[in-house]
Amino acid sequence: MIVLSCDKLTKSFGINTILDQITFSVSEKSRMGIVGPNGAGKTTLFRLITGELTIDEGSIYKAKDLTIGYLKQNETVDSSISIWEELLTVFAHVMEIEKRIRSLEKRISTHTDMENAEYKQLMEEYGTLLEQFAEQDGYSYESHMRGVLTGLGFSANEFHQPIWQLSGGQKTRVALARLLLKKPDLLLLDEPTNHLDLDAVQWLEGFLKDYSGTIMMISHDRYFLDNLCDCILEVENHKGELYQGNYSQYRKKKKHHRESLLKKFELQQKEIRRQQEIIQRYRSYNREKSIRAAESREKALERMVLAEKPSDIKEVRMSFHVKKPSGHDVLKVEGLTMAFDNRKLFENTSFSLKKGDRVGIIGPNGVGKTTLFRLLLGHIQPDSGTFQWGTGVDIGYYDQEQSSLSLDKSALEELWDAFPLLTETQIRNTLALFLFRGDDVYKSIRQLSGGERGRVMLSKLMLAGNNFLLLDEPTNHLDMHSREVLEASLEEYTGTLLMISHDRYFLNKIANRILVMEENGITQYLGNFDDYLEKKKSQELLDSLEKEEPAEKTKTAQKEERKKEREERQKRRAFQQLLKDLENKIHKLEEELSILEALLYDPDLYSSPDKMLEVQQQYNHKKTTLDAAYEEWLELNDSSDGE
Repeated sequence: MIVLSCDKLTKSFGINTILDQITFSVSEKSRMGIVGPNGAGKTTLFRLITGELTIDEGSIYKAKDLTIGYLKQNETVDSSISIWEELLTVFAHVMEIEKRIRSLEKRISTHTDMENAEYKQLMEEYGTLLEQFAEQDGYSYESHMRGVLTGLGFSANEFHQPIWQLSGGQKTRVALARLLLKKPDLLLLDEPTNHLDLDAVQWLEGFLKDYSGTIMMISHDRYFLDNLCDCILEVENHKGELYQGNYSQYRKKKKHHRESLLKKFELQQKEIRRQQEIIQRYRSYNREKSIRAAESREKALERMVLAEKPSDIKEVRMSFHVKKPSGHDVLKVEGLTMAFDNRKLFENTSFSLKKGDRVGIIGPNGVGKTTLFRLLLGHIQPDSGTFQWGTGVDIGYYDQEQSSLSLDKSALEELWDAFPLLTETQIRNTLALFLFRGDDVYKSIRQLSGGERGRVMLSKLMLAGNNFLLLDEPTNHLDMHSREVLEASLEEYTGTLLMISHDRYFLNKIANRILVMEENGITQYLGNFDDYLEKKKSQELLDSLEKEEPAEKTKTAQKEERKKEREERQKRRAFQQLLKDLENKIHKLEEELSILEALLYDPDLYSSPDKMLEVQQQYNHKKTTLDAAYEEWLELNDSSDGE
């Protein structure tokens, strides 16, 4: 079943066409990834679907009663209430049902005549509300809230923190949590993995895999797209092209598709040139028959549907070289500890690097990964521990905050001031490799986007020729083409790499060792990110099996175990006796209630108001006592089931 269909969507802003004749459809429960360069119109497409923007041309079909949830990029929640209270607003309708149920229970308890019309009406309404309450997760919505918040990286003591105290990234995670709990039929997610650490991203992947609705997601996280998507919509050069499969399959199909289009274009151009040569030759004969033949071929050429030449892809080009190699031992770190304002970031952090190592550092946000880099660069001093650089190590640093760039300089000045011995032509040629051409080189760093600033930093690293690179989130801000070019160049790099990254696709391609950084130290795993995951799962399985294996028991332990078994048997006998006594009590109360009910049905009773009131009070008291006994009996049975 198709839940959303877009037919020839076109949108312009002034004279600038953003989307042109885009057509695609989304099936129920599909997971569609949307990719394309920054500024291609991906977010505009989402805003057209939600109705935030009007369509210039084309149409959008939505399934009947389709509910849509939209997470904007870097969306935040501005509120004075707590995280927990904000998420409770999602279940306001369920809480209202619960409130009505409690009110009905009080009214029902005041009725004594079960044959009364009002009593029957109340019971019918009560049953209906209980069904609605169960259907709408009334018994488990708080559990869902805790699960989503924990999965997205909030600790239990943060649940009741006021939202105004949160960082921008935390507010975005609250917005994502709220949307996931709403469970719309169609989820539109614009860069949902922004502000999430690796654990949270992996949790989100699992949640979205099991999600009952349909999902469309804009993302630069290629590993995320690989794990989730069954189709990819590419938005590029104002057009849209749909590919079946995940991101890696899309890349292969796109390459094949482009090669096929280029071959078709070149063959057609070759045929056009051949026909034009024949026409020219026929006309040179200057005979009536040859002229008619020439005119016939000219008309055929005019009717030919021309194949469109695939547009040239403007890709960054880079190559990292080493001017002078380092010694074999590059870095040795022993027992580094760091804290800020009495808050420990990490302690007992130790590892070493050899020449040619490609090491990725992962770990939760806030554990101090960037702080570790600042320590190694000498920007700050550790509380304890030491580190030592090897012989001839020449360090290059990619700063994810981009603070090393001078905002008031142009891109040309930034490079030329760093490498004054190069000519202007050499600087401009380098910038051209990173897509700064013509007057673009005169733009100030302040005017550039995050991705453009990232390219300036990479161009400086390329010219420096360092033999050791500290890379702090190098793929942040880069589009997918630039990321893949960066990966290809780092694969050829002969120096040593130490990289902080949340980009699992990047770590898979480049890293040959993973360091998992935690508060109490570092755990090392040989291999790339997939190898780390596999080893982590194996270790968790081994740990669980070891816990299940019974340890050899000492005589004291055996004696203690026998004592516990005796106590358990005594408890079970006492429990059974308690249950039996309670059942006898219920039986007796039911008999007494039957006698009182018979009295209440006796017409003679109503001739004596005092007697009637006395019987009614006795009945209500016995009924309350019986209800309490039933509750106790149910609780006892539930506890016995749990045991």
